[in-house]
Amino acid sequence: MTNDSSLTEDQTAKVIALAMDLAREGKSAELADFLDHGISVDVQDAEGNTLLMLAAYKGQADAVSMLISRGANVDIRNARDQSPIAGALFKGEDAVVALLVAAGADLDAGTPSARASAAMFGREHLLS
Repeated sequence: MTNDSSLTEDQTAKVIALAMDLAREGKSAELADFLDHGISVDVQDAEGNTLLMLAAYKGQADAVSMLISRGANVDIRNARDQSPIAGALFKGEDAVVALLVAAGADLDAGTPSARASAAMFGREHLLS
């Protein structure tokens, strides 16, 4: 969020929570409006999840694509050291994995890494 002193800490938390819900639900147009009004594309919730992480985990390929096009960092890990691409692999979201690979996601970052996650689920072919 931009440093706007007109919002209280509670209001800022509510705006972030709404944006996170939009990312989970794949509501790209509404989420883009939030970004246009100053919320950071890499904003994180209390657990360290980004908009991209939540959209990736829920298989929201259109939202993931929009966030990447807006400059989202594809390698920000949450508080549990999970990366968006490892989460997408875990959930079987092949289209999202392809978007993140194309965007240059670090396949060795996080615990477990995308490479380890792909190996666990026999999906190494998605990373090439």
